Amino acid sequence: MESDSSLLKEHLYQLEEKLLKSEIRTSPEELSLLLKDDFFEFGSSGNIWTKSDFVGEEGAGVVKMTLSQFDMHQLSEDTVLTTYRIFDESKAEHTLRSSIWKCTNGRWQMFFHQGTKTKGLFKPFIYKLKMVN
Repeated sequence: MESDSSLLKEHLYQLEEKLLKSEIRTSPEELSLLLKDDFFEFGSSGNIWTKSDFVGEEGAGVVKMTLSQFDMHQLSEDTVLTTYRIFDESKAEHTLRSSIWKCTNGRWQMFFHQGTKTKGLFKPFIYKLKMVN
């Protein structure tokens, strides 16, 4: 049987993938469900975005992106950091991505997102925590 952590990681991966789908990105109603009211983003463009920027008539816009190297880092019982890599096929750009997800009333919503441009391919990083006694 899978651990709760593995199930949560898979669920958040699916939510991140969902946010890349055109039918979700162009639906203010769907975006409103996935983004917390106080959501904000530091975009790879250098712009700062809020939920209100994405829930207008056009939503967040259509993209063609591939997600890889997904990982999850539990910050607290109800807060998780996800990290991954995106390849934007239309721009031929790679970015590192991170999102903070919060669970409220049993539903996970994105609170924060950041995209950082990279130069070409790179090896996945390994993040190690040292426990301090």
